[in-house]
Amino acid sequence: MKILFTVGGSQAAVFGVAPLAAAARNAGHEILLAADEPLMRAAQSVGLPAVCITPERMRHGQDATTAAVRIDALLDLTRQWSPDLVVGGLSHVPRVLAARLKVPYVRHIWHIAPMARRDRTAVAELRPQLERLGLTELPAPDLFIDLCPPSLRPPGTPAGRAMRWVPRVSQRRIEPWMYTRPEGRRRVLITAGTRNLMLETPGSSLRRLVDGLTGAGAEVLIAALPEAAERYGADLGDVRIGWIPLDVVAPTCDLAVHHGGATTAMTLVNAGVPQLILPDNGYGKAVAEAVSGFGAAVTVDRHRPQEGQDPDEVIVAACREILADPRYAERTRALAAETAALPTPDQVLREIEALAAR
Repeated sequence: MKILFTVGGSQAAVFGVAPLAAAARNAGHEILLAADEPLMRAAQSVGLPAVCITPERMRHGQDATTAAVRIDALLDLTRQWSPDLVVGGLSHVPRVLAARLKVPYVRHIWHIAPMARRDRTAVAELRPQLERLGLTELPAPDLFIDLCPPSLRPPGTPAGRAMRWVPRVSQRRIEPWMYTRPEGRRRVLITAGTRNLMLETPGSSLRRLVDGLTGAGAEVLIAALPEAAERYGADLGDVRIGWIPLDVVAPTCDLAVHHGGATTAMTLVNAGVPQLILPDNGYGKAVAEAVSGFGAAVTVDRHRPQEGQDPDEVIVAACREILADPRYAERTRALAAETAALPTPDQVLREIEALAAR
């Protein structure tokens, strides 16, 4: 079987779909990942055969982000490489492609934010493209795969096949300190994922957060893009900073402070690590509210500072609270156990294979 995986957005989207794509490839299926130019390196780093669908004019800075351009780029690809099944994510463009090709469509997302209104708007905006391609309607996905643990799903989440989260990130040469806990010290990880160079704290002073944590006796790691380490490393005091594979280091951490990215949050949940989340957008806020609502995290909204309190001290105090209260770790371990009990990508792949065999 030939399966076309499509992703957009940040590197996190590549990491999220990689376990299922790898399972399909390991089972003997032929796969391709269609993505934009900025995601090519991430795809290569996790061993996925990827083809760039960024139009040439977009690579030179011109606006080519419309649904029509995306659909045409995918149609051009499938004229040369015709899939038996299409897997997509948040965007509905791959769904249009599958309808045009008359092949099954699988939607594969982390459904933690309410999406009904967003989906209705997106489908309405695609109406001209459906008419252009001679399609009367946009059919429902043949299978909906939800990577979000049931306890974190928002009300109204569509019924679908749950799948276990399997951490996957770009790797580097591993050193012993990455997979061993520091003796006699708590370890705190800080990361802004792959979208931003550094985490933005409420008072915009990451150094104060680092000093507050090291002053309390903790070891601080900052997982960041290589260019962030070069630019900011000398200004952040006694920390290890750079590209640290999150799946390797997470099991050694007592707390993680991050931006609310889905890949980051679920990799930490998988490892049973309590979290302090500073959401940097609406989706991150949904992640923060869900994980905090379960009792596995604390959320600090840097856009809503608490009156009369130093914003940087608020986040340091929240870190100390999580480290001092074992209930956060207990709730995180409960969530990790729930996730571990869900079907693996290999098991879900059998249902995908059955779709194509109809």
